Amino acid sequence: MTKKFSELNRRQFLRQVGISAGAGLLATQSITQALAANTTEQNSSTQLTKDDLPTALMDESLPSGQAQQAAPETLQAQTSCITPNIETRLFASSNVGGSDERNELALDRMACAGFKVDNPTITKRQYLRFAGTDSQRASDLQNIATGAIAAPKLLLGVRGGYGAVRLLPMVDWSTLGRIMKERGTILAGFSDVTAIQCALLAKGGMSSLAAPMLYSEFGKTKPDQVSCRQFVEALTNPNLTINIPDASLTSPNLPSILSSSEPKTITGTIWGGNLSVVSALAGSEYVPRIAGGIVFLEDVGEQAYRIERMLYDLYLAGVFKDQQAIVFGALSGSGEDSYDKRYDVATVIRQLHKLTGLPIYSGMRFGHIGQKHSFPLGVMCQISANTVGGYQLVFSDYPTIKSDAIHVEGLWQ
Repeated sequence: MTKKFSELNRRQFLRQVGISAGAGLLATQSITQALAANTTEQNSSTQLTKDDLPTALMDESLPSGQAQQAAPETLQAQTSCITPNIETRLFASSNVGGSDERNELALDRMACAGFKVDNPTITKRQYLRFAGTDSQRASDLQNIATGAIAAPKLLLGVRGGYGAVRLLPMVDWSTLGRIMKERGTILAGFSDVTAIQCALLAKGGMSSLAAPMLYSEFGKTKPDQVSCRQFVEALTNPNLTINIPDASLTSPNLPSILSSSEPKTITGTIWGGNLSVVSALAGSEYVPRIAGGIVFLEDVGEQAYRIERMLYDLYLAGVFKDQQAIVFGALSGSGEDSYDKRYDVATVIRQLHKLTGLPIYSGMRFGHIGQKHSFPLGVMCQISANTVGGYQLVFSDYPTIKSDAIHVEGLWQ
């Protein structure tokens, strides 16, 4: 017990002075032990949730021949860190993390990269399948709304899964949104966190960031460097631009732009997130009502008929009315329809285009995939076709962090 207590204190000290995961973790346990912890994570794939998928599924998004490289290999010794100064708090709105070692590794990496996490102990909470009771999880956000806790610069989700919808009536979103605007707070996450992001925009008028999360990305033995770099790019670049070459991440059987006329430049507020979560909110007060908006949707592990059913939920609830366009990210792991293989994602999206008449942009590099591009939600977005068959998204008017405050390599060292 004394040894374990000393180890935890050492890790806490390492985070305070900015020493990284590699130095902190490898100083207290061997590489063999660290890899054994990772093996345990992989073997518990039956407990994995939509924000934390098996490597084989994640690698669907990688170019041919790179899947082998994407698999975890060994922990690399840390070479450099910076002192953490970015005020950061975690919120755990959904599933509990399955591994304390993975959370500790992620926290060390965050510190190494410059993020000073004020409430790391919430990663140890658990109630049933959740990261704490409903009251505990809601308090991560409500305490900021009441002023009991000062708003940080970054509010980072721990992981997704399920549970955020239970918290929606328990948070004063209007006040939280106002306070976050005053502070320039960035709330980051995806998957089940979509419920939080939609409520924050619908009732608080505040933007957020579609981005990787603590446990699901930064706690991996070998985090995805592209996702980490794009996370920092979205945090620091006030004029973020993302270029999409084709529709393959949504469906290889679609054009990048599905439109009944020549595509024109569109400017509007982009909002949405995980399709399963947005459709579950249909008809509620937590769905943003944005005139001239651009709807973004992604999902994983849902067959084509389930994707269509959820899209019809949104269509019948009037969600697509007064919108200018729909953007699809990755619809990964959809598989084949057992009744008719011709009934696929492309067929579903063409049907949606027929129903709504809206232009549909596919292949946005975000979702339950590797090498994803973080981007702001609830902000102005300009979409325009390019000259090589793809399209470009340009984002504006959202809070950022100074780039020299972040040491991006710390997120995977």
